[in-house]
Amino acid sequence: MKIPITVKPGTTARVKTGNWRELYVPEIDYEKCIGCSMCEKICPEGICFSTGEKNSKGKIFFEKDLDYCKGCGLCAEICPAKAIEMKREEK
Repeated sequence: MKIPITVKPGTTARVKTGNWRELYVPEIDYEKCIGCSMCEKICPEGICFSTGEKNSKGKIFFEKDLDYCKGCGLCAEICPAKAIEMKREEK
């Protein structure tokens, strides 16, 4: 059986994380989100995406897909509005 090797961002989209994610997951404050898309650009798994919906400030906010999130925290680190915080995942 051949196992594909991940060589570029987003190629693991076919592989759900399951229960081996880090202890933390991103939590997005939609009201703080400024729609800059930095989270979408930096995420190695492509789990951050635009919802097309707007918050009360008229900014399109972003959402996450935890089925594929590895808990790396890059999205929270790069967010200029500090709209993403890594929270301990409750299992």
